[in-house]
Amino acid sequence: MLYFKDKVLAKTILGKIRSNGKKLNFMHVCGTHQDTLVKHGLDTLFENSGINICQGPGCPVCVTTPLEIEECILLAKKGKIIASFGDMIRVPSYNGSLQDMKAEGYDIRTVYGIEDAVNIAIKNPSKEVIFMAVGFETTAPTTSAIILNEPPENFSILCCHRTIPAALKTILEMGELKLDGFIEPGHVSTIIGTKPYEFISREYKIPQVISGFEPIDLLMSVWMLIQQINKKNAKVENEYVRAVNENGNLIAQKVIKETFIQVDKKWRGFPTIKKSGLELRNKFDKYNCRKVFEEELKTLKEKEFLEPSGCRCGELLRGLITPQDCPLFGIRCTPEKPIGPCMVSIEGSCNIAYMYKKD
Repeated sequence: MLYFKDKVLAKTILGKIRSNGKKLNFMHVCGTHQDTLVKHGLDTLFENSGINICQGPGCPVCVTTPLEIEECILLAKKGKIIASFGDMIRVPSYNGSLQDMKAEGYDIRTVYGIEDAVNIAIKNPSKEVIFMAVGFETTAPTTSAIILNEPPENFSILCCHRTIPAALKTILEMGELKLDGFIEPGHVSTIIGTKPYEFISREYKIPQVISGFEPIDLLMSVWMLIQQINKKNAKVENEYVRAVNENGNLIAQKVIKETFIQVDKKWRGFPTIKKSGLELRNKFDKYNCRKVFEEELKTLKEKEFLEPSGCRCGELLRGLITPQDCPLFGIRCTPEKPIGPCMVSIEGSCNIAYMYKKD
């Protein structure tokens, strides 16, 4: 059943998809796309049409590693104020979650953005305030804007920003699954534009479509991918033309480049991905939590923090399984008592599947 407004247009596009008759495997890298797919029943409609769409590493909270959470836990134990988003605070790690730390009396603050964390620093000049900066290219410019405007000296960030295109390359090079196309994230693409994806189609012959977030957007994006496959013409197409252009947001790109350098970064469920992370440039060392508190954090350098026992979020983020394939899903792992990050974040596959679970 189609649970959205323009049923005539939707049925027309779906009819074209079904008439194609090919079994295809696509991946998207956006939690909002996953929500749209499941909420509106598109996942079932596509499956019945021979199209499988899996979610890759499109949830920034989910791909943040246990080590990064442990860094914040350690600094909280050292008396620092830790501020981050509500989802991030609830993600379990080796020594529990930041929410557990808050319950034990440590100063953990839930904020809606980096500006809130700066205000906490202003109001608490005798305390060190650390903002756990999580997100892809979409949220990095807000971090840049704060750093360029010289926040208080008692403020710093633990940078967990990551970039999408390098992760796509890694997924293809790992060779764990055969993909026929990528549905690229609309939010990220408003910042970076269409050009950073071009090497994927050029070097790996993979069709790509940048998609908006309405059901019609996803239907149209799948049809556009199918047309590329039929024509054997892999390229980057932009379905989300009302928000994304070829060059992206040049001002946002400028402040990101001015503030950050690209670094090799580990992602949850992945090996270290070259040039996939953002870290503050040396001239901003006084706002780089890892530089300011280097001595206190060095005890974590030689440690390895594994995934929680039985958690399969890593495989889920690589598109290898569905939430229902995990034996913990909905039994031992629920939104009230999550074991892995994909059940915590509103952009996580497990949370979305649980929210809209079907009998």
